[in-house]
Amino acid sequence: MMNPAAAGILRCALLLACCVGASLAASPAMPGAAQRAADFRQLCDFIGAEYAYFDIKTTDWRATCDTIKPLATAARTRDEFVAALEQALGQLYDSHAHLGTNTRASLRLVPTGSQLRLTWRGNRAIVTDVRQGSAAEAAGVRAGDELLALDDIPIAKATQALEPVHLSRSDPLARDWALNVAVAGRHERSMRKLMLRAGAVERSVDFRAEATGEQPGLLQARRIGNVGYVRIHNSLGDNELVRAFDVALRGFAGVSGFILDLRDTPSGGTSSVARGLMGHFVATPSPYQRHEYVAEGRETGMPRIWVEQVAPRAPVLDVPVVVLVGAWTGSMGEGIAIGLNAARGAPVLGQRMAQLLGALGEVRLTHSGIVARIPTEKLFHVNGTPRENFSPQAVEDSVPGDTTLEAAMRLIAP
Repeated sequence: MMNPAAAGILRCALLLACCVGASLAASPAMPGAAQRAADFRQLCDFIGAEYAYFDIKTTDWRATCDTIKPLATAARTRDEFVAALEQALGQLYDSHAHLGTNTRASLRLVPTGSQLRLTWRGNRAIVTDVRQGSAAEAAGVRAGDELLALDDIPIAKATQALEPVHLSRSDPLARDWALNVAVAGRHERSMRKLMLRAGAVERSVDFRAEATGEQPGLLQARRIGNVGYVRIHNSLGDNELVRAFDVALRGFAGVSGFILDLRDTPSGGTSSVARGLMGHFVATPSPYQRHEYVAEGRETGMPRIWVEQVAPRAPVLDVPVVVLVGAWTGSMGEGIAIGLNAARGAPVLGQRMAQLLGALGEVRLTHSGIVARIPTEKLFHVNGTPRENFSPQAVEDSVPGDTTLEAAMRLIAP
């Protein structure tokens, strides 16, 4: 097994957005062919030893490395080398696995850079979720729409080149992964053109591809009647959020309940920020998440499992708490949701979360300086449910309005 210290593993949930648009200006010069081969071998060894989810993937990692190594070695530019590394990572069909840099030709990260969530139902590509406040929503894309074509290319053909090929057997999740990254698109393409069908009606929709989402600051805080409400705005990796959250809570004296809205946290964050928020809802140190470092168990035959706790932080809100989640609740957002459910018994309402796998470890490739991040720890609810399999209480959203928030209000103030 690779030495974790030598590999530079960082066992925490890292902010995914840190790698989007990362500058290459300060990067080392293009490494030579032998150095590129060494870096690619280092990536392959790191993932082969440390990736935590080979048991639920059908990826043939050895075949992946054997096939893509010549492309990495023969790369003429740094962008081509990055593309070869990205191609290898794509065989994991894991949206949590990514490089710490990108090029204009790189695919946008999902869910951070996506506006839609889709799934294959047989041979039909169906929109299941639309990002609130997105350009796609403004353009009229709705859950339930069937996607027929992407940029005038039939959707099956548009996704085919992205589908992992080094698999021991087919996996519907690999096909869904390719569909979602294809629709999110590449950084160099600023517009998306979709041909959609709803019932018997077909229509063409255009929207800007950049998934700006909401940009109103770290959080939004208000009272709804006598209930405190805080919506986090994709800032779970910013230490300033803890202070802003503390300030917001001081304005909620005397509330009869509290709603934490995590539906705009696609980029995840850090466990220290998460514990800073969750500490206001526990009166004693409480378990909130279970970890498993898979590589050690594979090497020694003795699983390494531990439970992380959250400590109280004043003021502690001793009122009913409800958590809101959805498709753009990612990584540490998912951790807070299962954490408050475990430590506080808080109901979790909304749509299926992003289902990003595990906690991230990283390696910095010796010659190119490129950082690769992959899930190296499995994460679970304290009851043993894998985090990615946690199911929120579904809310009917076929009618206009914020039905998830309305359902939360009914729970707290019936």
